[in-house]
Amino acid sequence: MSRIHDCSDDTELLIGMRMARAAIARGELVVIPTDTVYGVAADAFSPRAVQRLLDAKGRTRQSPPPVLVPGIHTLEALAAEVPDAVRDLVEAFWPGGLTIVLPAQPSLAWDLGDTDGTVAVRMPSHHIALELLEETGPLAVSSANLTGLPAATTAAEAERMLGDSVSSYLDAGPSGDTASTIVDATRLQTPGGRVTVLREGAISRAQLVEVLGDLLEPLDAAPAASAEPAANPDTPTHGTPPPESARDA
Repeated sequence: MSRIHDCSDDTELLIGMRMARAAIARGELVVIPTDTVYGVAADAFSPRAVQRLLDAKGRTRQSPPPVLVPGIHTLEALAAEVPDAVRDLVEAFWPGGLTIVLPAQPSLAWDLGDTDGTVAVRMPSHHIALELLEETGPLAVSSANLTGLPAATTAAEAERMLGDSVSSYLDAGPSGDTASTIVDATRLQTPGGRVTVLREGAISRAQLVEVLGDLLEPLDAAPAASAEPAANPDTPTHGTPPPESARDA
């Protein structure tokens, strides 16, 4: 049986989702469509599966993957705190192309890599991704490409790069080619703390200003990790972010 499942066919969609759920449960990798680019997914609570994801992409623990969630309730379970400003961002842009970095719940039994106690979380706006997340729980998801190469915008492109390292590919047709915007909200609970844009992507700075106002750090005060070409969506999300490291979906 082909590893690529055509999700435009109802029968293939059912088979593909069943295969994807089983693969995640076994600690294996699955390529899924999202509202940004295709992502390669692993059980966020399986250190072995997360390491398999990093190895498949050619990444190190210094580039931990973000976590996709099915909604705000899962965010509340993963983050130590969810400030009001973050709730405003979630209401405005979730589901959608905004990844939010927050301090992680210290009791979580997981290992995403060198995160420095943070977690980068996003709720995607894609029905297949959301359906899978509802059934599997949080997934560690990075763009479906080898580090340094353009992100896959089709399942076939993902298979050419990742091959047998992935158990199942869910094909929902061409995706977009713009990665999510990443914001760091870890300093909101400190006096004078603001939200920093780590990468501009699907959500513009102007849109963020409309929601955050003065709580968004000015552009001239933000780190130099601004948007890179969307075709290579591997940028630091959280943890210890080397400027040249790879981007995520």
